[in-house]
Amino acid sequence: MKKVKILAVVLVALLGTASIKAQEFSVNADVVSSYVWRGTKYSGLSVQPTLQFTAGGFSIGSWGSAGLDGFLEMDLYAKYAFGFGLSVGLTDYYYPGSEYFDTSKETGAHGYEINLGYTTGGLSLGANYILNEAGGALTAGGDKYFELGYAFSKFSIFAGAGDGWHTPDGKFALVNVGVSATKEIKVTDTFSVPVKVSAILNPKTEQYYLVAGFTL
Repeated sequence: MKKVKILAVVLVALLGTASIKAQEFSVNADVVSSYVWRGTKYSGLSVQPTLQFTAGGFSIGSWGSAGLDGFLEMDLYAKYAFGFGLSVGLTDYYYPGSEYFDTSKETGAHGYEINLGYTTGGLSLGANYILNEAGGALTAGGDKYFELGYAFSKFSIFAGAGDGWHTPDGKFALVNVGVSATKEIKVTDTFSVPVKVSAILNPKTEQYYLVAGFTL
């Protein structure tokens, strides 16, 4: 895991350049009707908490998903966002049910992914690359995913393509096309809840999903 260690050192070094005055912890939780990630449905109704520490442009945190159907995912991530729109990060995808410290390619349940992103105006670009082989069918290593998005004033559109664990046959294909819109639902005079609805089509698997969620 030499590549993972090198990237981790770089991210820690960037943390050292962050402003101490900008440090903060944040917590929130999303409730979604279905957990659909990059065009693939992993579970139904789910609670998805986030715990994050931010210092300047650097952030480190954990994101999870717990479905009522029993599906579990608990991830760790670190990233650095530069002032000109570029971000670089590392995500550790982990699926409970196997030993946490087992990182072997035969039985391990961790997938380590480099994440690159760039935003300018409403345009967003993303590129992701899996570093390791793990858990047999979990990831073969070298899995790629690219996404292009654009946010308008009242909605956003996106399209993503990938290979490896993103497709049933591992071949590169368009897997995630859709549109999202968010609306603030007023509960009281001083409290409102943001509700997001996404229409998602996976052309590779010919599956369509309509997902609703809100943030607490």
